[in-house]
Amino acid sequence: MAKEGQFVEQIADINADFPQWYTDVVLKTKLVDYGPVKGTMVIRPYGYAIWENIQEQLNARFRKAGVQNAYFPLLIPMSYFTKEAEHVEGFAPEVAVVTHAGGEELAEPLAIRPTSETIIGTMMSKWVQSYRDLPLKVNQWCNVMRWEKTTRPFLRTSEFLWHEGHTAHASAEEAEEFALQMLGVYKEFMENCLAIPVLTGRKTEKERFAGAVATYTMEAMMRDGKSLQSGTSHYMGQNFAKAFEIQYQGQEGNLQTAYTTSFGVSTRLIGAIIMTHGDERGLLLPPVVAPTQCVIVPIAARKGGVVEACEKLKTELEAAGVRVAFDNTDNSPGWKFNEWEMKGVPVRIELGPRDIEAGKMVCARRDTLEKSELSLSNAAESVKSLLAQVQKDMLEAARARRESRIVYADDMAGILAGVEEGNFVKAGWCGCRACEDKIKEETAATARVYAEGETRETCAVCGEKAKHVIVYARAY
Repeated sequence: MAKEGQFVEQIADINADFPQWYTDVVLKTKLVDYGPVKGTMVIRPYGYAIWENIQEQLNARFRKAGVQNAYFPLLIPMSYFTKEAEHVEGFAPEVAVVTHAGGEELAEPLAIRPTSETIIGTMMSKWVQSYRDLPLKVNQWCNVMRWEKTTRPFLRTSEFLWHEGHTAHASAEEAEEFALQMLGVYKEFMENCLAIPVLTGRKTEKERFAGAVATYTMEAMMRDGKSLQSGTSHYMGQNFAKAFEIQYQGQEGNLQTAYTTSFGVSTRLIGAIIMTHGDERGLLLPPVVAPTQCVIVPIAARKGGVVEACEKLKTELEAAGVRVAFDNTDNSPGWKFNEWEMKGVPVRIELGPRDIEAGKMVCARRDTLEKSELSLSNAAESVKSLLAQVQKDMLEAARARRESRIVYADDMAGILAGVEEGNFVKAGWCGCRACEDKIKEETAATARVYAEGETRETCAVCGEKAKHVIVYARAY
């Protein structure tokens, strides 16, 4: 048996080998396993429970915004993709195509959806006939396939789960306003549910989604200083509406073309949680989405009344809406402590004969490892309060880490030094594509998001007058 302070399974040193640490964590905490097809993953129950909690939180927010869930086909005629030239060009290298079925060659090849703008645009053209049909706001939870050469569980796999929302509006102003509204929904969700602070704003022309007029992003800083694009919201203008003839009769009887948006996040968010909050002990899950928010570990379980007291406490916490587990296995307490710490459970309760006699329980926080004694008489209220505090403190800790690693640079050397040290680097940009390309070529950093409202005198690349300030970072 492992002693208290030892890990149940060894994981790589987070500071010495971050990529191996990540792989160890996702496999040894049983979040995922590798699928039989290269680049695919099997999401195990513990990992899928996190995804279900993410879905639950987002669905509530989507409904409030008037978005309704629907479902669209997995297979899309290849001819649909050719209707929007920039879109098909952007996705062509990643598309998997079905050419045969039932032992025969298909009359038209079918794409396994890499995204659903084309099929949803086609259906919207049928559903939108009058101004009374607008705005139309639909969302689907589904899988998509993008044939990737280099993969890593959750972060980049050939098949992954996501949601994609699509809306159609009567005016450009309303459509763009909604795209920004959903970006705001994402930011609030990231901070209040995942405890991850994000920088939000517009992408550069080079980095925008293929076929969009404008792409708005949220960028999160991982423990190693790299950026993770955690979700996007796109204003499509009339690009897709024209290609798929999403037209409607206006109030004055004239035929008009709609304006569309799309927005989405994926199972990449689970990777964001792991890499934002995880530490040398393994996972650290924010309480709002943790499958198990609290685990009860009995001390001296063989002594009379201990198991019964633990079961009573579990029932009380469940009745209060806490997701709780009672670890009544025959492993030692020390082994259990380490296992549940690696799995990232936010709060651990230790309950033994002395605690029961004193009417108290020992609560250990996963984020700070601090222990405190709380009364058993109002256990549910105390545990819920502690979980809320853990959630709040995790966000504040992640924000403080990020803010300490945002630096400014006036030239290429400064950008390079900044990203080499694991920072987000803010620098002036003249707006020239050649300067943006040069930064990527020489530093391996990319333009993550415009730093709206900030100014710098000169472009860090060419020295000309800066039109914008950009946040640069190396990214996943």
